[in-house]
Parts: sequence; C-alpha cells; structure tokens
Amino acid sequence: MKPEELRIQFPALTRSVYGKKLVYLDNAATSQRPLKVVEALSDASLYHNANIHRAVHCLASEATDLYEQARESVRAYINAPLKENVIFTSGATAAINLVAYSFAEAFIGEGDEVIVGESEHHSNLVPWQIVCARKGAKVIPLPVDEYGRLVVEILDSLITGRTRIVCVSHCSNVLGLVNPIEKIIETAHARGVKVLVDGAQGIVHCDVDVQKIGCDFYAFSGHKIYAATGTGVLYATKEMLDILPPFMGGGEMIGTVSWEGTTYADLPYKFEAGTPNFNAAVTLKPAIGLLESIRKDEELTQSSELVKTFVYQRLISNSKIHLYGTADNLSQKIPVFSFTVDGAHHEDLALILDKMGIALRSGHMCAEPLMHRYGVTGMLRASFAPYNTMEEAEYFLACLDKAINMLV
Repeated sequence: MKPEELRIQFPALTRSVYGKKLVYLDNAATSQRPLKVVEALSDASLYHNANIHRAVHCLASEATDLYEQARESVRAYINAPLKENVIFTSGATAAINLVAYSFAEAFIGEGDEVIVGESEHHSNLVPWQIVCARKGAKVIPLPVDEYGRLVVEILDSLITGRTRIVCVSHCSNVLGLVNPIEKIIETAHARGVKVLVDGAQGIVHCDVDVQKIGCDFYAFSGHKIYAATGTGVLYATKEMLDILPPFMGGGEMIGTVSWEGTTYADLPYKFEAGTPNFNAAVTLKPAIGLLESIRKDEELTQSSELVKTFVYQRLISNSKIHLYGTADNLSQKIPVFSFTVDGAHHEDLALILDKMGIALRSGHMCAEPLMHRYGVTGMLRASFAPYNTMEEAEYFLACLDKAINMLV
C-alpha cells in the first residue's frame, strides 16, 4: 500500500487550512482517525449503548462482548500472556498514575527512591513526584547526554538498596530516540527493582512484545494509534496486579461489599472502577487492526523510512537548525524531530508554518526538565506517520526554510 492509498481512510487529511492543503505533522500528540474507527464508535454509541458487565439484557451483552473483544485485540498485539494483564484506562497518563499510586501504597516508604529518565514526559514524572512527596521518598533522574541518549551506563550505580522502581519511556516524545529498555530492565531486575515503560510513542513505532521486553508495566494511549480519545492501556504482570491495591474504589471493581469490609473483583476488573468509556474502548480493535496491517506492509514501511531519513538528513545538515535527539543508526530514531532555530522563536515559526497549512507542535512538549537540560524554553516538533508522504516532507522543509528566512 502506498501512503496515498492509506490516506483515503483518513478524512481529515483531505481538508485545507487557510486555503492550503493540510500537512499534518503533529502525530506524536495525536494521530488522525480513520473511517473504521469512527464507524466503530458510532455503531457502539447508536446500537450497543448499555453499561457493561452488569445487566443480562441483549444490549448489555453486546456492549460487553465488544469491550472484551477490544481487550483481546490489545492482549494479542502486545503478546500479553492473559487478558487479565490488560487494564483499560483513559490513556497513558491515567495508566501511569494508577501504577504510581498503587505501587507507592504497596512498596514505597520514607527514604525510598524512584529513578525517572530525564527525557520523560510529565506524565511519567509528576505522578512519581506526587507520591514520593506523600511518602517522604525521592525522585532520582537518569540523565541524558548531549545527543539525547539516556546514560544507561550509570544506572547500576544510581540503583541503591532504597530504589523501588525505574520509570522510562520506550521512545522519547521529544527526542524521538528508541531507548534501550531491555538493557534498562535487565539492569534493574538484576538488583530486584521493578520497571515501568511509558509506551505512548513505542506502541506506535516499535514492535511491542511485553513478554520479550520483560517489563513489569507498559502504558500507552489509544489516540496515538488511531483509536478514539479517552482510551488507554496498562499492561502489568499478574504478580504485580495481584499485590497492588486498587487505584480507585466504586462499582465494577468489587467482589463483595458490606459495612464490615469489601473484597475486590478478579483481574482485570479490580483496577477498572466505575462505568468505563466502553463506546470509545471498542475502537481499539479496528485501530490495532489497522496499526498491525501498516506495520506489516513493506511498501509503507519503506516509504516511512525514506521520509524519516530524508527529513533527518536535511535538518541535521542545516547550520541554522539545532536538532535534538541524534542517532548514528537511524533504526534507533523514530520520525519525531524536535529542533530550535538560532534567532527565531519556536512559536513564531509554528504560527508562520500553520499559515502555510503545516500543523506542528511548539513549546516544551510536556518535558520541561528536558528543555532546562538543553537550555531552551521550547522547541518546534515535526512528527510523521505512515500516511505522510515524501511530497509533504519536501513541502514542510521548503516552508521551514521560508519561515526561517522571514525571521532570521
């Protein structure tokens, strides 16, 4: 399949902005939505709208089946051993907060330590700061070097007898680098330390096999892989889920309730309190089906690699541009490019490019400590998806040159 053929499935890609054909390069924030996903959401909302796992009537049974089919699609795609390993959440942020709260309740005490990568999204830093402040524990940064690579060589020396968990992203949403998570997990596990992987970008660009990776937790959002917003997944080992206390209490997550006490539901429902976003959750199935077909399509894979290489080489060779997150081997780089331009503010560039029809992200990309690491207030980010064409890449770079010349 050519990118042009894939694009037919995404109506938003046919629109114009300011009289210019839309070039959508903000995919790291959220992907556009294909017709199959919109149709699944509409169908569930219109014809199968009933609360799940409770009533015995037909609509409730249908809604429950659709919800659990989506869970099975996720389980199969990430190769989780059991459906009980797959917890549905509202997104990666909710999934990480669930782990932070429940893990802290079970394992973190005064004087303990949590190691967090310096390039992490706020969603994988702030929850740990909150629970550590409550518990009297400390957050320890695992630094990145000048190229954006985590300094994994010092991880073993950072781990102490008080380290309880290491939290890192599979791929940085700013630097676009694939982190050596298997090495990180191996090092941490050798010292008896658990590992959480923020897979918000990894699930999009990498082959994710949670059993092969060996992580204790893996979190991601649905809206970055073509599903509806308000959907997310937490994978966790059964060992962890059995030990951890629930994050929230309410309906669905209970076994029995009395004034004397409450028992909890079996997995995965122990961690799914209340009425879930069941209409949106069903979109995970068609979204994952599309994601799987894209990743298996050799022509799309080759096209994406050509676009990535072309953009990377052009950005890194421009003396006016400082690209953050460089790699000797581009197999360790996903098509996410964050950069600054000497003498031009990132937001000014973004506004000019927007008028040319190009949608980019500007700012600190929810990674303010990383901005401080590089001494900048923000960056401009272009993030590509398989539906982005070489023609779009060429147009983006030409417009970027024009914008730079207007400002510098």
